[in-house]
Amino acid sequence: MKAQYYLIFGHNDSLYGIEAIVVQEIFFLPELTPIAEAPRDIVGVINLRGEILPVMDLNLRFGYVAQKYCLTDSVIVIEYQEFRVGIIVNQVQEVENISTDIIKTQLSYGRKDTNKSHHFVVGIAQFEANIVMLLNPEIVIRYSQENEEASQKINDVPGKKLEEGTDEKLVIEDSSYFLEMPVFCPNATPQEKAIFRQRANNLRRKEDEQNFTISKFPLAVIALNGEYFGLNLEVVREFTDIHKVTPIPCTPDYIVGNMNLRGEIVTLIDIRTALNMPMASVDSLSKAIVVQIADLVAGIVADEVLDVMYLNTSEITAVPAALHSANDEYLRGTASYREKMMSILDLHKMLTKGGLVVDEEV
Repeated sequence: MKAQYYLIFGHNDSLYGIEAIVVQEIFFLPELTPIAEAPRDIVGVINLRGEILPVMDLNLRFGYVAQKYCLTDSVIVIEYQEFRVGIIVNQVQEVENISTDIIKTQLSYGRKDTNKSHHFVVGIAQFEANIVMLLNPEIVIRYSQENEEASQKINDVPGKKLEEGTDEKLVIEDSSYFLEMPVFCPNATPQEKAIFRQRANNLRRKEDEQNFTISKFPLAVIALNGEYFGLNLEVVREFTDIHKVTPIPCTPDYIVGNMNLRGEIVTLIDIRTALNMPMASVDSLSKAIVVQIADLVAGIVADEVLDVMYLNTSEITAVPAALHSANDEYLRGTASYREKMMSILDLHKMLTKGGLVVDEEV
């Protein structure tokens, strides 16, 4: 039985998946710079560490009305045949290993299909209680000659009124989005605009190519009890929703229980006990970060997964003396994040030397 990893994301109250192998990185939506004469669905570009990256609005790519952006939107950077593009999505969820046996590649609609080569969706998977549409990255990225010619025709006659009910009229009306909104997210509040711009500034920072791997620290940012913590992304295997949890008798409080993750039994632990924070109730748990350190695999429970980012090591500062406590040995330092301080955890030390044993015998 063959299986393939897909990144699952939500968009317009639907679930989509794209092959994880083409995904380069993920970050929250930054401020975009619109480019004149770009394809209609390329709503702007960003400076991603020295590279100009085009960013696509999936709604426009699918032929829908342009979406209104918000701070919780994310950009997924995908690369296919040496071409990179960012796609705006509402919510990145998790990476799932989906068996080819549950993917339906053909649906019958009772009509002749005359455009098979332009399908965005190459398969539909029934995954648990959800239906996930699997996208073809090549079709999402590339532009057919017919689409380019149609777009050019529309741009040539922006004021033309067509007959009521025609598809072309809808497209022409939608094309006025760029005429009426020449700047990115014009309806955003000043506070939102400042956050969008700060994100763009953070992404633009570029270090010396020779020192990039040393000066940049990959992090997954999570929330625990309203506080922000960074985990070394190199030990993170995947993010997942917490479903049914099976309690384990006679175990410490920090052992939440076991969860079946596609046939693999993963023990969930609450690291709050090592941080002297109040424990969360089992009913309130929603997200887990599956980490692997050597042969140890565990699920770290979190209130929310906030971000995946690269942090400049020069921005990491030592733990302030006023905050020194018995548990600061598990902190690598602190850094500013969203106008608050984020604590960067030494997860390796916490799990191996912090008393958070997940395999002790009862």
